[in-house]
Formats: sequence, C-alpha cells, structure tokens
Amino acid sequence: MNDQRRSIQKLAMGGLLVFMALLNITFHERAIAQKTDGQMPADWVAEIEKIFIRSEDCKQCHDRHYEEWKGMREQTPDLKSFGRIDAALLHGTSFESPVFRTVLGVWMQTNPTPQERQRCLSCHAPAVTVFPQHVEKITAQILSGKPQVEGIGCAACHLINAVETTPLPPPTFKVQPGEMLYGPYADPEENLVHPATQLPLFRGANFCTSCHFDKVKDVTQKDLPGEILQGTICQDCHMEPSTGSSTSKRGAMTRAIGRHWFRGVVIPGTLLKNRNLQAEWMPRIEVEATKSGAGVVEGTVLVKIGSLPHSFPDGDPVLKQFFLSITIKDTQGNVLGDEIKRFGLPYDKILRGPIPDPFIKGGNTRRVPFSQTLKNGGVPATIEVVLSYALIPEPEAELKAKYLATLATDQERATAKKVIEEYIQPRMLTYRAKSL
Repeated sequence: MNDQRRSIQKLAMGGLLVFMALLNITFHERAIAQKTDGQMPADWVAEIEKIFIRSEDCKQCHDRHYEEWKGMREQTPDLKSFGRIDAALLHGTSFESPVFRTVLGVWMQTNPTPQERQRCLSCHAPAVTVFPQHVEKITAQILSGKPQVEGIGCAACHLINAVETTPLPPPTFKVQPGEMLYGPYADPEENLVHPATQLPLFRGANFCTSCHFDKVKDVTQKDLPGEILQGTICQDCHMEPSTGSSTSKRGAMTRAIGRHWFRGVVIPGTLLKNRNLQAEWMPRIEVEATKSGAGVVEGTVLVKIGSLPHSFPDGDPVLKQFFLSITIKDTQGNVLGDEIKRFGLPYDKILRGPIPDPFIKGGNTRRVPFSQTLKNGGVPATIEVVLSYALIPEPEAELKAKYLATLATDQERATAKKVIEEYIQPRMLTYRAKSL
C-alpha cells in the first residue's frame, strides 16, 4: 500500500514537473514572440528605465498621484480628451498627445540636427539629457504613435536636484541619475523601494520655469514677481493643495500635499472673474497714432502685460504665434487701410539658434510701429487693433504634404489634418479702438 502511494506521489510530482516545464516553455515562447512583435522593451529602453523608472512602478505605492498625473482621477472631460484645449494637456500625456506627435512630425521635415532634436525633447522627455544617444529612437517611436518610453513621468521630475543659477538657454534643470528621489518633504517615509530626501527647490517657481521659461522675467528666481501673488509659487495654483497621504500605505503620514495633474486654464473666464488677476493676466493695448497730410496714418501699438508669472495664452513658448491686426476706418465704417503683423517662428526656424522671447510675456511691454497709406484719399476717423494668437505655426503646403506622406493610414492623416487645422486658428485676446 505504501509502495503504491509512493508511486502515485512520484507520478504526481513528475506530472507537476512536466507541467511546470511546459508552462516555462510556453511563457518563454510567448516572451520571444512579444519581443519579436516589438512588445517587449528593447535593450535601450531597459537602459533608460534603470534610471527613469516607469510611473506604473510608482503607482504601486503612489496610486493617487499616478491617477492624477495620468488624468484618471477627478478630471473634467475636457482635460481628459485631446483637441483644442489650450493649456490643459496633462504631463502624463506628453508622448501620447496627437498634438505633440503632429507638430514634431512637421518639424522633422525641416531636417533638424541631432542636437536640435535633443533640445526639442529635453523638456518633453528629460531622459534625453542623460541618454542623448537614444534621441533618434525616441523620436521614431513618438512619430509611430507607439512610444515605449515615458515622456514626463514621475522620475523625470523627482530626479531633478538643481537648476542653473545664471540665465542660460532652456531647459535649466539638472538631473541627478541614481536611486535617490527628491521631493519637498523634510521627513520622507522610509521604504525598501527607493531612498528619498528633501530638496527646497521643489518649493520654488524656478523648478517649474526650468522648462516653462516664458512665464517669468528671470527663471533663476524662486519667487514670483508682482504684489498680487507675492509669496505664491506656481505649485500653489497648478498643484491644487489637498490633504492626505502621498502613498497608499495604511497608516501613512497625512499632511498637506499637492495634486499631480498640473491643471491649466481651459476656460479663461474662470480666472477673469477676479478683476485683480484680470488686470495682471490679460494683455492690454494702447495706441499712439497721428494723421499725416499725405494720406498716411502712422504710430505705435503698445501691448502691455502685467507682472503675473505668466500671461494668457499658455501653451508651448516656442511654437506660439501672435497676430496684430490694425484697421483704419472712416466715419461711415469703410476700411481705408489694414494690415496684419505676425510674430512667431516658422517651422524651419524653430530651435535654430537662441529661443526668442514670445511676443507676450509677463511684465513686458511690446512696442509695434506701423505706417499705413490710406485708400482713395479717404479721411480716417478711427483705428481698431485686435490681438490674437494661435498655438502652433501654420506649415507651408509643401511641408504639410511631406509630413502627411509619412503617415501609414488615411485615419492618421485625417487626425493630423484636424490637429493642424484646429491649432493654427487664431483666437482673439484683446481689442482696442481709438478715434483719430
């Protein structure tokens, strides 16, 4: 009886070993198939993720911040969707955004150098500052619509340990590769996953402006200018204050924390309800004009921006386009002269040389001279000035066609056309009329 039992046990054990061997073979074959299909991370991806760990790994403990960063928690529908949603694209979608893919694809048709491509990706994917040798591979994945690496993930911000102390071309952050993660808390909880330490930089505006460099006059300053927001930093508004724990660990320390969705302004009216902020936030136009006896009106348009840390519109500081429309009319409203002045870089000039200040920048006044010869000898009565903006340049027809030809399907081409059409459309910022 005992011999029979031992025989049965041996057979069961043998069957189990065979099953495990078959399972191992199946798993191995599936892994090889996945790798062949491009599903498994390539060696260079694994190299990056040894330093810039994936945010999905952080989610195991920091599920709340992960869901905010990814747009999965307590978001409005317009923040979750893509489209013309100025200033609302989430950091967690930096590579998934069809807007970024389209703009990058058009710009690539201008044959940027490897250094210019790295400069473009340095804020969208801080990992390229540590792994510049992988810029081409990352670019190709973004353009394919199937990126394997992350853009602005958890590690991208929490590996930053310093910023430049003198004004230099952006970005001005410095990444410290290693296991240590940096943050704002003086007493981070001990854990077996990663060491952590406090860095006062996370309580400064200069942390954010290392990439969002068009928002302030001086990116080296940790405080924001202006009396209205004195003592306030970017994080106070864009990382909405809350109370709770940064981790999902039971019994974890509860304290003031900041949400990680980095919410922008979707509808300007939500901010313009505050008249004090409106005075600082929105650009204002003044017109200095004189009539000449030779049927000419000349003068200067002054576009003034208050000292708020940034000015409307938001969005990419390199791509934005501004349009100043100047129209002169007679007493009957007939147009005697008009012109549109455009400010902004075309695709073939982007990141070639120094990045110029945007036409609109907080704390600055732009002076735009003009001179118009009137039609039909009419008598000018009023001058009207409209300031509008678009978030991306309009590509030349040949450039657009070259990019669309790189896309594999009609659906991809339709999406790209829609993105371009929507984002080149001007939106009015402000208006001024004056009697002559």
